[in-house]
Amino acid sequence: MFRLLMREESESENKLDGETASDSESKSEFGGSPPVPTSDDTPEVLNRALSNLSSRWKNWWVRGILTLAMITFFFIIIYLGPMVLMTIVMCVQIKCFHEIITIGYNVYHSYDLPWFRTLSWYFLLCVNYFFYGETVTDYFFTLVQREEPLRILSKYHRFISFALYLTGFCMFVLSLVKKHYRLQFYMFGWTHVTLLIVVTQSHLIIHNLFEGMIWFIVPISCVICNDIMAYMFGFFFGRTPLIKLSPKKTWEGFIGGFFATVLFGLLKTVRMYPFQIHSIALSTFASLIGPFGGFFASGFKRAFKIKDFANTIPGHGGIMDRFDCQYLMATFVNVYIASFIRGPNPSKLIQQFLTLRPDQQIHIFNTLKAHLVDKGVLGNPEDA
Repeated sequence: MFRLLMREESESENKLDGETASDSESKSEFGGSPPVPTSDDTPEVLNRALSNLSSRWKNWWVRGILTLAMITFFFIIIYLGPMVLMTIVMCVQIKCFHEIITIGYNVYHSYDLPWFRTLSWYFLLCVNYFFYGETVTDYFFTLVQREEPLRILSKYHRFISFALYLTGFCMFVLSLVKKHYRLQFYMFGWTHVTLLIVVTQSHLIIHNLFEGMIWFIVPISCVICNDIMAYMFGFFFGRTPLIKLSPKKTWEGFIGGFFATVLFGLLKTVRMYPFQIHSIALSTFASLIGPFGGFFASGFKRAFKIKDFANTIPGHGGIMDRFDCQYLMATFVNVYIASFIRGPNPSKLIQQFLTLRPDQQIHIFNTLKAHLVDKGVLGNPEDA
């Protein structure tokens, strides 16, 4: 009996998708997993140029050429400034959301359930309205207060956001179909988890950008460096498997990527003391913890028997395949700034002070004046 159990366990571990009895049950209930893309999405010009190479080296060259193209694009959008960067972040967020939601739709598309994709995009709109509204109010407070329509929208922003979400919630309840309640709640949860993973963390990237371009450029560069160097070390020296979720990942690539990324972070900020200290923290996280975002994505893809989230970038997969680690990194950077960098912001206090009624402003002024007199910062008017 023990041998039988061990053999079954070994066979289940060797399966590509790790399918269990419950997985098979779910597969039949949800209409089957999406098909694995089999088409070659490599541009024809590269196919012809690399036709004499083995598939291993062909993939190496394709990934390398497209990586250089993406790095060039990254430098271009940095040169174009913050507004372009925020627009690109928004576009990336929408594409990542589309890729994950499409997988969900493919899982249950055989059931004629209404409004799933419509509601998914509606909730995306609601959440973005909430987050970007908060950002505009927070960072452009003075400008918002000058315009009456913006001031009203800012004042009631959270109520409007809640009302919009509540509308979508009611639409979902009204769309429930008998005998498919479980599936619909499953997809409702799918949409909200996708919003949490993609939209919330992309919003943190915007927040990091407002803290200074360096908090945008260095973390993203560290993740890019770690991806490249881990792949290079693994390609040329990899022998020892790292994790079953990603069979091609090796310890050699993981360790080589770590040292190369830390060195890259130091060299990139060598003349920016004391930012080198922060750079070490960022590069260490990008190389030791950041890859777990990729492992998480690998587990997700294996659960649904797909190789990539999409075929957007030849040799790389979808946009989400390139940003799985970036989103985790953005969360860490935001937490790091809030914990160790950011202090009280006098300008925001003054902005809020100016919106108060005159009697409230006078009360705060007298309280502050008395406090400064007690501390000896201001002289006592009675002694003059």
